[in-house]
Amino acid sequence: MSTLPVVAAVDGSDDSLRALDWAFDAARMRGAPLCVVHVRQYAPWAPPEALPASPPEPEEDPVLQQVRTRLEDRAERPATEYAVLEGAPAAVLPELGSTAQLLVLGSRGRGGFASLILGSNSMAAARDAECPVVVVPRPGRQVHENGPAGAGPRVVVGLHVDGPDEASLAFAFAEADRRAARLQVVAAYVWPLQMWAVPGDFITTSTVDQEAIETGTRTLADGFVAPHRERHPDVRVEVLVGPGDAAGHLVAASKDADLVVVGRHRRRLLAPIRMIGSVTQAVLLHAASPVAVVPPGGEES
Repeated sequence: MSTLPVVAAVDGSDDSLRALDWAFDAARMRGAPLCVVHVRQYAPWAPPEALPASPPEPEEDPVLQQVRTRLEDRAERPATEYAVLEGAPAAVLPELGSTAQLLVLGSRGRGGFASLILGSNSMAAARDAECPVVVVPRPGRQVHENGPAGAGPRVVVGLHVDGPDEASLAFAFAEADRRAARLQVVAAYVWPLQMWAVPGDFITTSTVDQEAIETGTRTLADGFVAPHRERHPDVRVEVLVGPGDAAGHLVAASKDADLVVVGRHRRRLLAPIRMIGSVTQAVLLHAASPVAVVPPGGEES
C-alpha cells in the first residue's frame, strides 16, 4: 500500500521556501514521499497564442531548480518528486489535497499586497482541501498575551466542548507523538454569561457560578480526550480550561509552539459550503507558530 505524499507548494518566495523546509521535515518524520509543486498562473489578459500548449517540464522550471539546489545536500532526504501545474493557485492547490496526506504552504506568496498577513491561496487551501493544511507564518509575529509555555517541543489543539472535532484531536495527538512533544488541549468557555433581555439588548447574569461552568467544561474536555490518551500513551497531555475568547487563548499558546491545530467547520444541510470559522481564521491570521487546519472526519456524509 503506497504512502500518500506530503505536498509543498512553492513559488520562489521566502514564505514558500520556509513552508518547503517544514514540509521536508514533516515528510521525513512520517516516512512519506515529498512532492514539491509549483502552480504557474498566467495573467488573465494574456492572449491565447502566448500560452504554451502544456506546462514546462519540472527540469526547466526556475522555481523548482531553486528548490532542487536547496534540498540536494540535505541528509535523510525523503523520496522527492517535482511537478509544474498551470491554473489559478486558489483552485489548483486545494485539489492537490485529494491525493496528499498533508498540504503545506507559506502564509502568503509573491502575489497580492505586501501588507497582507495571509494570502488568498493559503486561505483557499485551508478552506477547501480534503487533507489537513499547514500554513507556515513569517518569522517574527508578535504574540503579546502570555500563554502556557514551558520547555521542550509543544503541540497545541483547540477543543470546542459543545461540538468536539475528533479529526483535529486525532491529528494533534499523532503529531505530538511523532515529535515527542507535550500536547496542550485548549478549551475555552464563555464568561461572563449574557442573557437576551429585549431585542438588541443583553444583560450579564450573575445567577450562574463560574466555577461550576469551568468544572463542567473540564469534565467534558477530559472525556473527549480520554480515548486519544489511550491510543497515544506516551503523549503527555495538559488540558487547559479558561474563560473568554478561544482564538485569543490559542494565539497566546502559539508562542514558541511547534504547531497549533484547529478544525474546519463541518458542512451542514443549511450551510453546504465549506467554511473556516472565525476562530480558525483568527488563529491563521495571528498565531506565531505554524497552523494545521484539519477537515472534519466523515464530512461528505
